[in-house]
Amino acid sequence: MTRPRVPETEQGIQGAAIVGQYDEMQRRLRDKGWLETGDIITSGITRGLALEIGPGPGYLGLEWLRLTRGTTLKGVDISADMIALARRNAAAYGLEGRAEYHHGDGVDLPFGPGLFDAVFTAGSLHEWHEPKAVLLEIARVLKPGGKLLIMDFRRDMPLLVKGCLWFLARPKSMRPGLFTSIAAAYTPAEARIMVKEAGFSRCDVKPGMAGITITGCSRMPAIVAPILCADQDLSEV
Repeated sequence: MTRPRVPETEQGIQGAAIVGQYDEMQRRLRDKGWLETGDIITSGITRGLALEIGPGPGYLGLEWLRLTRGTTLKGVDISADMIALARRNAAAYGLEGRAEYHHGDGVDLPFGPGLFDAVFTAGSLHEWHEPKAVLLEIARVLKPGGKLLIMDFRRDMPLLVKGCLWFLARPKSMRPGLFTSIAAAYTPAEARIMVKEAGFSRCDVKPGMAGITITGCSRMPAIVAPILCADQDLSEV
């Protein structure tokens, strides 16, 4: 039986020491090619202006910018320490002209409606203290037909998979945080309920061994919906 969800944090990752350790972990994932950049591109997010919620040190979005052309990125993170780090990393990539980062909360995104071609996030869903409110904000800032991609852990992952993630986690000081993140994550069934009324015309929740992937398309007039969403293989929730 899957244990009840245990919320982890409402303030993100704060403080120089833990932020530095998290940066080390994310750099290792990047260097080993374990970031979800390929999943973003495979989902069809390859052009225009994208919003990344919870970018942390920024490597996922910066790698996406590096591998795409004519793209720009805005990131929003609740941790001011992470925003400062992401800005430094964008400068190190030479991408500060294409990436900008804002300190803020997903429940009140600092952008006007219909601004973004896509929104993506990895590993932040379990930290959203009001996930439905964040999803409604995402729907608000997406252009009609804009793409959504959410990737996170699943709380009901097999014990063997959880053990493998623990073994691979580096630095080792991040291992306790890995377990609290998994305990705060949602099951695929919970995620389906969450996104059902969040303002997307099409949405699909796909379970993997360790995580869930949510893909969607923002609402638009029914006449053009089949055209703009034709490249997505999504089913109604």
